[in-house]
Amino acid sequence: MTSKVEQRLQEIGVNIPDAPNPAANYLPFTRTGNLVFVSGQVPFVDGKLTVTGTVGKDASIEDAQGQAKVCAINLLAQLKVACDGDLDRVVQVVKLGAFVASADDFHSQPVVVNAASDLMVAAFGDAGRHARFAVGSNALPLNCLVEIDGVFEIE
Repeated sequence: MTSKVEQRLQEIGVNIPDAPNPAANYLPFTRTGNLVFVSGQVPFVDGKLTVTGTVGKDASIEDAQGQAKVCAINLLAQLKVACDGDLDRVVQVVKLGAFVASADDFHSQPVVVNAASDLMVAAFGDAGRHARFAVGSNALPLNCLVEIDGVFEIE
């Protein structure tokens, strides 16, 4: 049975893929009590990056927003595993932390990360509203544009 959260996402054209495997020696998520800490997710689609480089030099804000949305989808894929397949167990999106590969003169990291925040609100309604940071970096793993991690409260 599909969760209400996944039904809402499907209505806006978002399907949750299988959770990506970690790229190194770390866990994709850790649960402690009723909190799930999801490791930083890069914008893999079928195991590949579709856009690389830095925003403001090699890629546009729109490119980066698309990549932030993919990171958010990958966060939800990991969270679904942590929730034993039922995203309706999510009580609150607590916090997102985002890094954006940025040219020296690019200062709109929050605008990029809004795409991930908007997806969380679309998925969970008011429970999707969260604390957040969005900072620029000169380079990210695998030359990706965006990496996002998250903290979630579940029941």
